[in-house]
Amino acid sequence: YYIIYNMKKLLNLIFFVFIIFIFAEKLFASEEKIKIGLLLPLNGQNKDIGKSVLQSVNLAINKIDDSILEIYPKNNFDNPDDNIKAAQELYNQGIRIFIGPIFDKNIKNLEKFSDAIFITFSNKYKNNQKNVIYAGVNAASQMATIKKFLEDNDIKKTICLIPEADFKEEIKEGISQTKINLKKIFYYDIEPTEITKRIEKITKYEVRKQNLLDEIKRVEDSEDPNKEKKIRNLEKRDTLGKLGFDSIIISDFDESLKSVITSLIYTDVSTKRVYFITLNQWFDDSLLKEDSSQNIYFPSINKKNYDDFSKLFFKRFNSNPSQISFLSYDLVGLVYYLTKKNNLDDVNKIFSQKNIFKGKTGIFEIKDKKISHVLNFYKVENGEFIKIF
Repeated sequence: YYIIYNMKKLLNLIFFVFIIFIFAEKLFASEEKIKIGLLLPLNGQNKDIGKSVLQSVNLAINKIDDSILEIYPKNNFDNPDDNIKAAQELYNQGIRIFIGPIFDKNIKNLEKFSDAIFITFSNKYKNNQKNVIYAGVNAASQMATIKKFLEDNDIKKTICLIPEADFKEEIKEGISQTKINLKKIFYYDIEPTEITKRIEKITKYEVRKQNLLDEIKRVEDSEDPNKEKKIRNLEKRDTLGKLGFDSIIISDFDESLKSVITSLIYTDVSTKRVYFITLNQWFDDSLLKEDSSQNIYFPSINKKNYDDFSKLFFKRFNSNPSQISFLSYDLVGLVYYLTKKNNLDDVNKIFSQKNIFKGKTGIFEIKDKKISHVLNFYKVENGEFIKIF
């Protein structure tokens, strides 16, 4: 009996020590430093963007206010070779989570750091490096938001215009991933003179113009007692005939976007007849000043949060933030959130699991080392950006 009793005490003691060990291990893990490497251009033509991102990260650290979070910025000189050197130095210090590089051109040969993760700001998703996560507001996220708008409003005859530009394949991939219902896709040269010619052909401008001339002639030759009034009304028009579509997605930006819109209006296609939809314009103020840009729709990040962040940034640094810096603010929070929930021993696993994170830019959906954004939808109307959803 005495031996059995002592055996029970010994087993209880072993079990107690085991429990203490488990809790101590979890406590230690929870206090393990979260080290994030920053790969930024702090010299050269993009140094202002790098500085803006660094300042934004500083704001995020202050907001999170947790001593276990440590940031290690490193200048990559906006060069792929120097980016590798900077990453290697930080990797040698035990860092396995990197924010950066910012630009697509510097995302090279990072697969050598197989147990590390690099979160780039690029939205040009490529599947050639398994440890690179593309966090930019990609075409798939934007097309998914446009798709929701089309379905919500029962818009079924949508055409898509895509320029012959370096982001052409990204747009096509976004269309493919979201399975957005398009009537037809057209491609066009971004040279202004070529744009007008292409839009005339897409909208069948010459046919509709001839239809009008033919109709005027027909009425003139008729014996209709009201033909003079009808002719006057017809002469006020530019074209005659159906367009064959009820909405246009213009996958373009800046001056090229404005050239397409101008060409559409010239060919008698206006927002009174069809929906004009474009991609994320980052609330470009020039759209508010152009009469031709009114009533255009686009997906984007949350404007109120963007404005609030911009005010905070300006108050702290007396300068306006770059668009990329707004995203970097959220990426620090995203990494902090995911690493606090998981064991840091396998960072690849952290970003493989399905997670949802609500940041300033909007909602991030993370799965299989891919980040997608749940965006808002806006309209330019009477010189203002109006939120649709």
